[in-house]
Amino acid sequence: MTKVLVPSVCPYCGAGCGFFIAVEKECATGIEYMPDHPVSEGALCSKGNAALEIIYHPERLTSPLKRKGEGFSRISWEEAIDLVARAFGEAVKKHGPGSIALLSSSKCSNEENYLIEKLARLLGSPNVDNCARLCHAPSVVGLNRTLGAAGMTNPIPDIANSKCIFIIGSNLAENHPVLSRWIHRAKDAGAVVIVADPRMTHTSWMADVFLQLKPGTDVALLNGMAHVIIKEGLVDRDYIAQRTRGFEALAESVKDYPPEKVAEITGVPAGDIVRAARAYAISPASSILYSMGITQHSTGTDNVQAVSNLALICGHLGKPGTGVMPLRGQNNVQGACDMGALAEFYPGYKKADDPETIKYFSSAWGVESLPLGPGLTAIQMIDAAATGEIKAMYIVGEDPANSDPCSQNVHSALNNLDFLVVQDIFMTATAQLADVVLPAAVWAEKEGSFTNTERRVQWSCKALDPPGAALSDLEIVCLIGKSLGLDFDYPDAAMVLAEINRTVPQYGGITWERLGKAGLIWPCPSNDHPGTPILHSSGFRLAEGRASIVPVPYRPAAEDVSWDYPLILTTGRVAVHHNAGSMTRRSPSLMEREPDLYVEINTADAVRLKVADGDEVTITTPRGETEAHARLTDSVKRGVVFMPFHFPGTNILTTEVTDPEARIPEFKVSACKISRRD
Repeated sequence: MTKVLVPSVCPYCGAGCGFFIAVEKECATGIEYMPDHPVSEGALCSKGNAALEIIYHPERLTSPLKRKGEGFSRISWEEAIDLVARAFGEAVKKHGPGSIALLSSSKCSNEENYLIEKLARLLGSPNVDNCARLCHAPSVVGLNRTLGAAGMTNPIPDIANSKCIFIIGSNLAENHPVLSRWIHRAKDAGAVVIVADPRMTHTSWMADVFLQLKPGTDVALLNGMAHVIIKEGLVDRDYIAQRTRGFEALAESVKDYPPEKVAEITGVPAGDIVRAARAYAISPASSILYSMGITQHSTGTDNVQAVSNLALICGHLGKPGTGVMPLRGQNNVQGACDMGALAEFYPGYKKADDPETIKYFSSAWGVESLPLGPGLTAIQMIDAAATGEIKAMYIVGEDPANSDPCSQNVHSALNNLDFLVVQDIFMTATAQLADVVLPAAVWAEKEGSFTNTERRVQWSCKALDPPGAALSDLEIVCLIGKSLGLDFDYPDAAMVLAEINRTVPQYGGITWERLGKAGLIWPCPSNDHPGTPILHSSGFRLAEGRASIVPVPYRPAAEDVSWDYPLILTTGRVAVHHNAGSMTRRSPSLMEREPDLYVEINTADAVRLKVADGDEVTITTPRGETEAHARLTDSVKRGVVFMPFHFPGTNILTTEVTDPEARIPEFKVSACKISRRD
């Protein structure tokens, strides 16, 4: 039988790499590269190359399940949908629509996320969110406030045009490795690379200036750089005068951050702070790339705003080689936010607390009223489940029992619900707590559009049929919507995208017919619009077209070392795993390379702790304790330890303290102690 090559988008990180799935006799037989893809150019990382391993995994869910005692029994789709609809209908009737909550998925397509948030709001509940709350919620809040748009300002290939690249809080060489090629091209052309990170990583090896700062001191570092730039007259005064507001307040506030003082706070030598500031400011085209290293903090929104401030005072926006570039972690976390799967926004970032938003979508969706927001965020949903405020939850493709902070409390909260339905491809830790489990299709078994980290919308085609009775998330959501009496008659993703074209202005011209190999980059408001690779070239979508410079004072992390907990624990990704690990920990080739949880300990600290490389140790925080293998290294400073968050034990340890605006937990700074297991 003839081999068919089906174009697809990688299901892992937000780079949006393309590849072909080779299909023979209705089976996926391999991956073939896509050399003309605009981002990946035929390259894939280790996770992308192993993507097919999860498709035929023996633990795939293939039938709806109903809790039966301590286990589950198989049921029909009819019974499953009836149970879900009845439970949610009763919760709304008895306790009001605010008693239900929906957690959407950054692994689902735009069309599926759009329908999930629409389902919540048509049921009268403002409580819908997605896992951006755990990764880039500060980007949504901070960039909307400062620049008027919550997305990367420049496309990925444009990084090659930068003359100075400042990477802060991102180990992209491991976590977005395909993007590294664009940095190497810029560096080969003479660009200066600055890296700021608490760890010495593969990314830091590219650096001309490496700023190894104490976890949680990013605002101090960024304010210190701004201090140098302003004091030495390296700002772009014309740009500031024509395109921004708030510079005077920033100039006054950063007077308190001379390099010598910032060095005491961050641990970065004052001379290196000055070198970095000058290199960034004097370059004709500088870009800033960041990720969860600066967002997963109780000061995450401040960190993002401080990044924007640096770009704005130097005029490094709106032209090639410049920009502010948040690197998204999930394949469609950008799209999930664009589609309004957020507590504080309807689709297209229309504010949920604005009556005009309610009027707009009530008309678009043909209903009399919709709930004002903001609703409960993902973390607040768990808190509300614990107190009994939330009675029923619908969780799609996420695993908060592993991915949320202080995960032992999450288990208790979810067990306190009257009803929990989980929709996923595997029996995750969260699914094990459910009353009903719904089997979903993986990305290769359905079609739809996905928006990568640079705002590029791409169409991913269906290559295979899902196993057993599994269905696409779109089909399942439509079945539930219809059972609840809603008009959810969407036969395919293209029909949902057509509705998105009508209701989300940024996606107005991003039609199914126009999404070829390269996709389109939003905003693309009409069918004759080519898309907008570079944002803010002619101003900002804020008052008078001016960006907002927002001074942010340095605030220490919520938790610091003490006599009982003398070490700082920070968490992050490793090259071969992804997020909570529900897929990569089921991938044999990836597990062979990184099978177990470990903790990186500075060699000098290890001597004091009497820990040898490979020893089993216990890591303890005020929340609980976890066992892991010790890895001795000089990549972390004395007093700092690192653990990957892909394994269940890590988030037992992390703090529940959140950013007051974005409501993201502070995963990156927790006080801990370590002891060797005898």
